[in-house]
Order: sequence, then structure tokens, then C-alpha cells
Amino acid sequence: MTERRSRRRRYAVALAGMARPDQLALICVVYALGVLVAVARGGEHANVLVGVGALLAVAVAVHYANEYADYETDALTTRTPYSGGSGVLHATGLDRAFAWRALVGASALAVVALLASAVAGLPATATALLAVILVAGVAYSLGPRLAWRGLGELTNALLGGLALPLYGVAVTGTALDVVDVLTFLPFTAIVFTNLLATQWPDRRADAQVGKRTLAVTLDARTLRRLYIFTAILGLGGVTALVATGLAPHELLALAAPTIVLLVVGAHRYGRVESPAVTVHAMVVLAFAYVLTAACAW
Repeated sequence: MTERRSRRRRYAVALAGMARPDQLALICVVYALGVLVAVARGGEHANVLVGVGALLAVAVAVHYANEYADYETDALTTRTPYSGGSGVLHATGLDRAFAWRALVGASALAVVALLASAVAGLPATATALLAVILVAGVAYSLGPRLAWRGLGELTNALLGGLALPLYGVAVTGTALDVVDVLTFLPFTAIVFTNLLATQWPDRRADAQVGKRTLAVTLDARTLRRLYIFTAILGLGGVTALVATGLAPHELLALAAPTIVLLVVGAHRYGRVESPAVTVHAMVVLAFAYVLTAACAW
């Protein structure tokens, strides 16, 4: 009985760890970002809880796919608080097959959640966007293994920086338009910058298993230039939003710490393994959007 209880506890720890609770929390913040911007522009909030429930089911399935695909990398890399996988499979002594079974179960649950949310009244645009996030999120790690083909950073940025807040907008019943896309493009650029930073510490392990991320295929100097370019693109985009009246001035003021963090991050990139500064820059910008949408939009 004690052995069975211990095994169940080990399974529970692994399932919770592979779900990446910290990332799920950030996903909820970015979702709220989209919802709040839409509500500020007249959207309804009736389906918000249904939307977040379906989103979390999809996110867990995507994370399980990533844990399964990165099993070998996670065994080789030195994790930092913001890079590498959860490491929970190796820590609990569970094999890759466990991650596969968890992925199959979570994917089935995600599909059920998608269908149930549609029946519960989630707008068709939101349901379609969430289906795209599920399919593309799994494709990032599994066939066609976008993360192994140099497309992982772009795919992840488009999903987490653009599709996710647009899903939040769509949940409110607001028809998506060009303004919505333009609103979140600066954040998407900073998400890409963040991904350059989080992939850097794993470059050696990724190279050993054949995962051709940008950190593997490009040299440090080129990567730093790309980092600076996308950071300027994102910060310039925020400035343009405010200058054209698409966003309140408060957004630029609240995003000011992001500028400082990215300057520090650019100096550290390629020289320091930890991506913490860049991750914090992205999180600060996300909360800048949220606070602006909640109080000033």
C-alpha cells in the first residue's frame, strides 16, 4: 500500500511539474491582457471563465508535448529558473513513455474542452483560434517538429505573443480587426526577444540531440544583433501605438522598466547563461498592457 501511494505521489508530482504552473500563470496574464483590451473597447465578459478553462486544458497538452519531445535535451542541459524543461521526469525517475501517456490523455481532454466550450457559447472565432493554438503548439514539439527546424522561436512568439491575446479578445465576442493585431505586435516582438534569451542556455544540449534552434544555428554576434533588432522593434511598436492614439500614454510609462531591462539584457546576451533579465522585461511589458487596459484604455 505504501509503495502504491508513493508511486501515485510520484505520478502526481510529475504531471503537475510537466504542466509548468509558472508558465500557465503567465498564459492567464496574457489571456487577461486580450480580454481587458477588448472589454475596454466594448466587449462582453460573459464567456471569460469558459475561455480560460478551455485555454488551460490546451496549454497543459502543449506543455506535455514539449516535455515529451525535450526528454533528451533536459537530461543534458543545465537548467536555469527560466530555461530548459521542467526536469521533473528525470527528477522522479520516470521515462519518456510516461510523458507520452500524459500527452495523449491531456490532448483528448483539450479536444473535449474545445468542444464543450463551443457548446457553452464560446464565440466561433475564439474556438477556431484555440484550435490553432493546440495544433500549432503540438506541432512545435512533434511533427513537423518546428522547434527542430529553426522555426520554434517564431512559432512560439506568434502563438504566445499574438494568437493568445487575440484569443482573449475573441472570447469577449469582439470581431477581430487590424487594430487588434497592431496592438499586440509589439508584445509579440518582445516575446521573440525573450525566446532568443531562453534558448541560449540550452544551445549545447540542443545541438547534441539535433534540435536546430536559432541559438544553435546562428553565432553569438548575429544572435545579439537579432536580439537588439527585435527589442527595438517591440519598444518602437509600443511608442507608435501611443503616438497614433491606438493606446493610452500610460502604456508607455508603465513599459519604461522594460526598456532598462532590455538594455541590460542585450549587454548580457551571449555572455551570461541566465535569461532572467529578458524574461522579466517581457513580464513587465505584459503587466503594463494589463494595467493600462484595466485602468486607462
